Amino acid sequence: MSTKQSSERAAFTLVTAIFFMWGFITVLNDVLVPHLKSMFALDYTRIMLIQFCFFGAYFLMSLPAGRVVSSLGYKRSIVIGLCVAGLGALLFYPAAALPSYGIFLAALFILASGITLLQVAANPYVSLVGPERTASSRLNLSQAFNSLGTTLAPKVGGLFILSGAVLSAAEFAKLDAPAQLAYRTAQAQAVQGPYLAIAATLFLLALVVHLFHLPELAGRESQAAALPRHPLRETLKHPQLLFGIAAIFLYVGAEVSIGSFMINYISLPEIGDMPQSRAANFVALYWGGAMLGRFVGAALLQKYDARRLLYVCAAVAATLVLTSMLGRGPLSVWSIVAVGLFNSIMFPNIFTLGIEKMGAHTGRASSLLVMAIVGGALIPVLQGMLADRIGVQQAFMLPLLCYLYIVFYGISGSRRVLAVA
Repeated sequence: MSTKQSSERAAFTLVTAIFFMWGFITVLNDVLVPHLKSMFALDYTRIMLIQFCFFGAYFLMSLPAGRVVSSLGYKRSIVIGLCVAGLGALLFYPAAALPSYGIFLAALFILASGITLLQVAANPYVSLVGPERTASSRLNLSQAFNSLGTTLAPKVGGLFILSGAVLSAAEFAKLDAPAQLAYRTAQAQAVQGPYLAIAATLFLLALVVHLFHLPELAGRESQAAALPRHPLRETLKHPQLLFGIAAIFLYVGAEVSIGSFMINYISLPEIGDMPQSRAANFVALYWGGAMLGRFVGAALLQKYDARRLLYVCAAVAATLVLTSMLGRGPLSVWSIVAVGLFNSIMFPNIFTLGIEKMGAHTGRASSLLVMAIVGGALIPVLQGMLADRIGVQQAFMLPLLCYLYIVFYGISGSRRVLAVA
């Protein structure tokens, strides 16, 4: 193995560890949803502001993050992203001490802003640090470790955050004012320890990356200077990118909506009829399926076409969501959990197809695709509004429609045909 290959492999390993960390943090939101819903006695629409603030940061911060990467390069951008995310995690301590839902939301926004910079820098870095033909395979492998983080997060969150008795809105309303304050304080303090540990880990990773030599990518970091006068307009002339932006928006929205509602959904009497602390284990299985699928997908993509795997997985996911909507009991539980397995290869495949052969536009295309992760902010809120009106189970029609679009993207929308200038 050459020195260059060894250096690239070491860099890939380090950056993959960061994928693990942001996966863990992102899915811990699925545990915060039922926890803060109970603590602040919120309806589904208002509690989904957790995902709105978190994934809204992707929309607001992606283009600025792209400029940071263009100016400072991948290494410095990753260090800054880790530090910003660490600061957001630290803010959970005062949010819990007060307690204040508004400060929780602000902390989530800052945390997600750091992760946005990590996404903009790390996703294209993994895609570019090696042969182009295996870019999808590498990103699937990194995303597999991202999914390891998403698998462990519900277990950790269920153990440390949902371990206490969770009151329903009706039970909470029966408490007098001092008892309500005491309950909110106890529930809020349950998040302090986990997020302080997250902050310490993020700052430690920032130090390690700062001290580590990340290999340059053959001048690609400096290509942005050669972009045309109107680079955004030129970048958006690539149809596979435009359709890919929509695909990322809908995919992340569907994935986050399912994870966000799963604990409340599975605990329903007609579905799983179980306490929320036990239902959190099924969230771990949902994300664990994505992890398993990405390891398998990394191997399959060495031989099979990324587009074909994408539309097949999306079609199966849509079928499973429909099955859960129409079923009851264990059928509904296991069909919605199984969606995670087929989610597995979607994000990395959509991402690599979206930036395929973008050349000097790769960094800006990456920013736009990461910006589309805002789907995780908007679609859960829309599903929350549906759930408040037609019920949690029927509200899954929204993720169903999202997966049907991804079927289209895999079959047709991802084809690289340049638009007329």
